[in-house]
Amino acid sequence: MPTSKRELDCLLINPGSRSLIYQGLGRNLSAIEPPVWAGLMATTLRRKGFSVEILDADAGDLSAQEVAKGVAERSPLLTAVVVYGHQPSASTQNMTAAGEICAAVKEGSPDRKILLVGGHVAALPERTLREEEADFVCGGEGPVTMAELLQALSSDRPEDLKKVRGLLYWEGEKIQVNPPAPLVKNLDEEMPEVAWDLLPMEKYRAHNWHCFQEEGLNRQPYAALYTTLGCPFHCSFCCIQAPFKSGEKTLGWKEGINSYRYWSVKAVLGQLETLITRYGVRNVKIADEMFVLNPQHVMGICEGIRERGLSVNIWAYARVDTVRDGMVEKLKAAGVNWLAFGIEAANSKVRDDVQKGFGQEKIFDTLEKVRKAGIHVIGNYIFGLPEDTFQTMQETLDLALELNCEFANFYSAMAYPGSQLYPLALKEGWPLPQKWSGYSQHAVDALPLPTKHLSAGEVLKFRDRAFQVYFNDPRYLERVKRTFGEETLQHIREMVSQPLARKPLPRSDGKAFQEVLG
Repeated sequence: MPTSKRELDCLLINPGSRSLIYQGLGRNLSAIEPPVWAGLMATTLRRKGFSVEILDADAGDLSAQEVAKGVAERSPLLTAVVVYGHQPSASTQNMTAAGEICAAVKEGSPDRKILLVGGHVAALPERTLREEEADFVCGGEGPVTMAELLQALSSDRPEDLKKVRGLLYWEGEKIQVNPPAPLVKNLDEEMPEVAWDLLPMEKYRAHNWHCFQEEGLNRQPYAALYTTLGCPFHCSFCCIQAPFKSGEKTLGWKEGINSYRYWSVKAVLGQLETLITRYGVRNVKIADEMFVLNPQHVMGICEGIRERGLSVNIWAYARVDTVRDGMVEKLKAAGVNWLAFGIEAANSKVRDDVQKGFGQEKIFDTLEKVRKAGIHVIGNYIFGLPEDTFQTMQETLDLALELNCEFANFYSAMAYPGSQLYPLALKEGWPLPQKWSGYSQHAVDALPLPTKHLSAGEVLKFRDRAFQVYFNDPRYLERVKRTFGEETLQHIREMVSQPLARKPLPRSDGKAFQEVLG
């Protein structure tokens, strides 16, 4: 138990800069997500007797200097900057803001103890410690390390730092790397819910498409929560498993097998009831990397929502090869109105190369089944995977137009730290973003990977053109009007009219794209 008599043991900070990551889209179009990981960590620490607060810099649109002022006012024993995000990739793109916050806090108070924790940090712990103005970094998911670090700091015995599992810190001019921390094994017991009471719940906002079926596009209030952690699949472009690797052996997992943990159905339903009754939330994102996977877990939640009479508008992730017979009707009845599918690419060679092996027929069959149940579809596509050419990227765009999903996300392939593509990029000498913000799909300095056949500039230009082609396609606009009405159609037109500025990137012939791309 903690021995500190301080008023505040730990201040958890959620970094973020919507203008840096999304440009003008951050003002009205992007979601403002609650920091689920910070909320889970707060619950874990409070259950161990520590006093905790959360400062959500992203929701408050706070500058690094404003965050530093907030830290000084609260004077916590430990300031923990929690670098997670909307999805795994958002951890890395938030590192620019996280680093600025660390620097601003240290400028005002050099002795202030700072911990960096999150997916990006776990992927590159030693580099993070070398580059950022933090005293400690966490090499795993965080909760165990954070609690043990607070206990060590409270004891005021420097030697106790060596007992903190999962911690990296400077010892003189050498980096001390402690043994890994175990993952949280009993989620229901150790972090059963997000500490919603510590968050500015009135500030969170759903994705625009999440509320297309709602009159007036009413996007608030909004919340996101996990029902599982991790993912059993091994897509080479994904970095979801980065913070969950260090504790594998402590839970008996074999090398090469990804971790995948569940909250109980009862715990999930309890969180939903809290969000609905206490905070008036109806728009809910299930943030699991793969929600539609285990039929017993998924159907238990769906049946529980119906039995308790909970009225929610949910979206979640699925794969075309995980949707089982009998699932979609129960998902729809429970309020799951949107499912996001990682279709990624049309060409089978491109898909197989990144371990996304399913056929075209499966894509069409699954999406037809989902739509028949009345669930809207978000198609996620990636341009610039290692085997992509202009022809295969065009095949992907053609597939997107043919599927004509109610919404689509177009990504450029990025070598996210923690993904299999990151060491490949280093091995091949491919250029990587100079700043972490360059890993954002919508940033001015976005720098995707080149392929074996195309430059980064050619990939990015194709991605931005594909966005315009899709959302201006008459068949898509007609579907939007027929499905959601005139107001949503006008919203789509407004969204497409907001351009993204891009820094010129070299083509394979050495020239550069100079135009500002939409």
